[in-house]
Amino acid sequence: MAGSDEQAVRTRARLTALLADASTGALTAAGGRAAGVYLRSGIPGLLRLAVLVGLPGPLFKPWWRLHVDRPFPVADAYRLGVQVILPNATETMRRYPQFAAGLPFPFGSVHVAVPGRAEPLGVLTVLHPAMADTVDELLDREALTRLADRLGAELLDLTGGNERAVSWDAEPLCLRPPASPPTGAAVGRFSWDPATSVVRADDRLHALLGLRPGEFAGTAAALADAVAPADAHQVLAALRDAAAGKPPDAPLSLRARDGTQRLLDLWPAEADGAGPPVGGVVFEPGTSASADGAADLLPEGVFCLDRLGLIVYVNPAAARLAGRPREALLGRPLWEALPWLTGPPYDDHLRGALLSPEPVRFHARRPAGDREEADEGDWLAVSVHPGTDLLACTLVPASRMDATREAVSEPPVAPGTVGRGHSMAPLYRPIALAIALTDAVTARQVSEVVMQELLPAFGGRQLAIYLLQERHLYLAWETGFPQGFLAPFEGVGLDAHLPGVETLTTGRPLFFESMAQIAASYPGIALDADEGARAFLPLIASGRPVGSCILGFDCSRSFSTEERTVLTALAGLIAHALERARRYDDEAALARGLQQALLPRRLSAHPRVETAGRYLPGTQGMDVGGDWYDVVEAGDGLALVIGDVQGHGVQAAATMGQLRSAVRAFALSDRPPDEVLSGSNRLLIDLDPGQFASCCYLRLDPLTGRARIARAGHPPPLLRAPDGSTRLLDIPGGVVLGVDPRARYPVTELLLEPDAILALYTDGLVERPGADIDEGITALRRALAEAGATAGRPGGRSLAGVADRLTATARHATGRPDDVALLLAARRAVPDL
Repeated sequence: MAGSDEQAVRTRARLTALLADASTGALTAAGGRAAGVYLRSGIPGLLRLAVLVGLPGPLFKPWWRLHVDRPFPVADAYRLGVQVILPNATETMRRYPQFAAGLPFPFGSVHVAVPGRAEPLGVLTVLHPAMADTVDELLDREALTRLADRLGAELLDLTGGNERAVSWDAEPLCLRPPASPPTGAAVGRFSWDPATSVVRADDRLHALLGLRPGEFAGTAAALADAVAPADAHQVLAALRDAAAGKPPDAPLSLRARDGTQRLLDLWPAEADGAGPPVGGVVFEPGTSASADGAADLLPEGVFCLDRLGLIVYVNPAAARLAGRPREALLGRPLWEALPWLTGPPYDDHLRGALLSPEPVRFHARRPAGDREEADEGDWLAVSVHPGTDLLACTLVPASRMDATREAVSEPPVAPGTVGRGHSMAPLYRPIALAIALTDAVTARQVSEVVMQELLPAFGGRQLAIYLLQERHLYLAWETGFPQGFLAPFEGVGLDAHLPGVETLTTGRPLFFESMAQIAASYPGIALDADEGARAFLPLIASGRPVGSCILGFDCSRSFSTEERTVLTALAGLIAHALERARRYDDEAALARGLQQALLPRRLSAHPRVETAGRYLPGTQGMDVGGDWYDVVEAGDGLALVIGDVQGHGVQAAATMGQLRSAVRAFALSDRPPDEVLSGSNRLLIDLDPGQFASCCYLRLDPLTGRARIARAGHPPPLLRAPDGSTRLLDIPGGVVLGVDPRARYPVTELLLEPDAILALYTDGLVERPGADIDEGITALRRALAEAGATAGRPGGRSLAGVADRLTATARHATGRPDDVALLLAARRAVPDL
């Protein structure tokens, strides 16, 4: 078992190294500020950020998890297996408004799929300074492709070719980018107990000193030798003085083994004895030491952050303005050392400084401390100046700044409010969801968007949406709940004592931090788990109740004030989208009813001929279409016709109705097929509707099986012979109707044998996005061969059953843009006497 754990650790370490190498290599290839790798997670359809180089992880948290169906560049690169290049913010906003809404800064990005065998393993992504639309040649696209290809091959090699084993379900590993010359500053912290001589150093100090795990003995002597071997005695003396309560007045200037300057700062234990006996910081400023020394003398507060948000330098003025000693700031992440400079809206400012080359200026308010109220002096004007390796930040009391200075061109704005130049970060989730909902027109599409946006954003695992109909709630969408668990709640009335009902009747969202809270508030209610939290949100649009939304979490958790506010705002957006979708569904049903009314209620029959027709409206858009079919008595035979008017909408339906009537009139007079199409063509041109139509017309003699057929730009029919073989009929055709008044439509004769099946269809049945129509026709041929195997035999499948089988795939498709029409005919043999 131990060996298995050890192997897993080694594999994880190797995986991390591969991802880090690819990310840092991508930074160079794209001239980027930050890079990372997304990998598939254990949740189907969800990508997780595995490695992030050059950005603090907490500032990028909204993008740690992305659903592959979201309209984001990372998702498109993964789903389509292509490079997505966004040179600047303008192009990003045009193509990915949700992504741009969350990162409204002047930067560009490139996203490259990491290939696997059957599907991508993840996405390599780089954020870089903005460039003109026409200069993507500055990006080494081939190098990025090579990096992604190599990473894919190495990941497969690491897992023995098992693509499913390449996944990531932890938080991202955040790394510093390679230092560019001149080298940037580095800092590490340690504590020393003189009673035991034990030194405890953090990971950053190990890295600064070049020590691998296990190489540091953890004693004062080992520390002195690692920091400055030539000055080890000086380090040990300073440690003893600090333990005695007499730390050095200023940081000691030392030299590392390679001559690099290092600074050592020490401080004794705090008065209450809560801290370690001696604390210290080792600071390696690199070639920026002279600048740091000058900054110590500035009256303005100056501090520096590395690209992971770690404070690597603080001058005395900055420590004084921050109200904390320098040793409490150095070597700590900004959100730990100065939490009042983080969170909305300040995170957005820091993201902007990390991603764009322009300085960022804003106001921040220090904590009031022991005073009951803060005064004007608590407002600080903050400037953040971006750099390749470091962010240089200045702090100046807002009340002391000259009114003409750019940094205070606006009055201070209270945190959480949005003023000119201030952050929109708190509004990101509502904005992103609102943008996504604009493309959702049906209730199902709205529910899918909610699932893709809400669950990843808040870490939820269960979602249920109930809609109100006649004072009862009915389930419209659910995911993550045990099978059958929600069934007892279907159709509950508004008088039921349930949280999903009460949140709607009271209009008040309900938040439960644990399942025990739900059980206590609603005794006897069925629970789907022992642990977890739930949010019940009322869906109310313009004062009208629409339904309820339930968001579930696997573990118990609290809901912050900000989360409650955002979830309540999202519920309003969802309600309006569902109300709009419900009106859309009602109008679409009416439009489709009109379309059905234009089709024949029954087909003309003959004792020797069986026919079956099917029509399916498109699932995208609610306009009526122009597909139609008909069977008409023509003399002593039957006429079979199918057609497709170009376009959708009322005009297409009107044209279809006129054409159907014209063809029917010609057929009743038993005109030859070529004359029927020629006459219909001239009629359509005379009507001048600005549209054209395809059509296939066949005149069949039921007794002999002799058929004469002509077509106008329509897909050729299929014929299934009695022996089960199928073929595409080679029938010469003319141009579509409505284009050329002199068009001719040649007639082809064929013999329809008893028990053979003739299939006429429109292109909606055989066309697929991104696929050739010939592939669709071939698939229909195979389906006809299989579906017609028992048609016509005693106890076998009827022709109507064959029609249902041929349209089954199209009937269940949710994104079909075109209508479908199908007409089948079979001639029956005369029974033996």
